[in-house]
Amino acid sequence: MEKEETFQGEVKEKRNIFSSIIVAGLGAFSAFYLFNPGAGVIELIPDNIPFIGNLDEAAAAGLLISCLAYFGVDLGGMFGRKDKKEDDGIIDVEVEDR
Repeated sequence: MEKEETFQGEVKEKRNIFSSIIVAGLGAFSAFYLFNPGAGVIELIPDNIPFIGNLDEAAAAGLLISCLAYFGVDLGGMFGRKDKKEDDGIIDVEVEDR
């Protein structure tokens, strides 16, 4: 547990204003790309291409989630993901009889 806290502290110390500005800019761009106010004016991959048309939106969503995680916003907690600090070391196993 102490190693995790130390690691988190080291990560926060290595962040500087320049990297925070870059991450914020990338997050703003990905949010703008996802909201798409021009009704598709800015489109890297056209959506009417089968199977790959929505990959650019998926990449923008992943980038936005990563940028939010950089600033400490945990979207995984909204969907019921268990926090790492709450782990008590017990492994739950179910066994079936055949």
